[in-house]
Amino acid sequence: MPGRIKWGILGTGRIAGSFAAALNSFNDAELYGVASRSAEKAGAFSREHSVTKSFHDYESLAADPEVDVVYIATPHSLHKENSLMCLEHGNAVLCEKPFAINAVEAYSVIAYARQRQLFLMEAMWTRFIPAAIKLKQLVADKTIGEIRYLFAGGAFLPEFDPDFYLFRKDLGGGVLLDAGVYLVSLASWLLGYPDKIRCAGRLNEHGIDEHEAMLLEYDSGAIAGLYVSMRTRSSPDITILGSKGKIYVHPPLFCPSKIILSLFDEEETEITLPFASNGYQFEAMEVHRCLREGKTESAVMPLGETLGIMRTMDEIRGQFGLKYPME
Repeated sequence: MPGRIKWGILGTGRIAGSFAAALNSFNDAELYGVASRSAEKAGAFSREHSVTKSFHDYESLAADPEVDVVYIATPHSLHKENSLMCLEHGNAVLCEKPFAINAVEAYSVIAYARQRQLFLMEAMWTRFIPAAIKLKQLVADKTIGEIRYLFAGGAFLPEFDPDFYLFRKDLGGGVLLDAGVYLVSLASWLLGYPDKIRCAGRLNEHGIDEHEAMLLEYDSGAIAGLYVSMRTRSSPDITILGSKGKIYVHPPLFCPSKIILSLFDEEETEITLPFASNGYQFEAMEVHRCLREGKTESAVMPLGETLGIMRTMDEIRGQFGLKYPME
């Protein structure tokens, strides 16, 4: 693919702004278009982030022949619809997590992308952060031996707003799909698909999940204990215990820059891997690499694993009775 890769962004929320800033931080990307259902919001976003064109509806951006790839940053409930629309217009797609509401939706998008032989990836940016890549290497190399236990989680207290997506069941609100997906994806990346899943969770008066604890068991003998909550506060971090030592990943776990490696009877080693910009540029660079090499999916965030993660979250939700209106 010659020349700069032209991006379109669907949505104008906080995460869309962060991604736009990241695209503007490296030369290989051109922020070509942004779309919103509000012409005013699209225009304001375009001016703030130096976007070439703004669109007052999503399909107009998807249909623009200048667009190479679309980043989908709309509410969770629209991910399937928006991904399929962009793929139907022949665009490559980077879809924000959660990839869809459930595994059935995820499968339909993945199957269509494969049928059309178009690039598709879940925007799990954490996997492309330098410190996270180092963590993956340490685990794969068995630096701390066989993994016995992975403990990860975090909690936050968002201010209640009935119109905010987190509190709206019709938009796929709740803490699991929004924040818990990081934990499930992390466990999948480091340990594989769980053989047993146990969960305890709580639904609030609006019918969405506000906190849960998850126990994932693996035939290897490893156990992942995960928690996520929007009823208290705790910095999101990771501790991994192995047969030869432990690894601690400093918060925030979704965008880390420091790891502490502790082998038994040895001094701790601090691994610091800072980076410029806000970190979203790394997943965009992976999209560029795949497109220039003619690949339709990333080996780092493969579509089969995205589907497996959605199935795990379906099972977790099922254990405490969370079902969305569109299901």
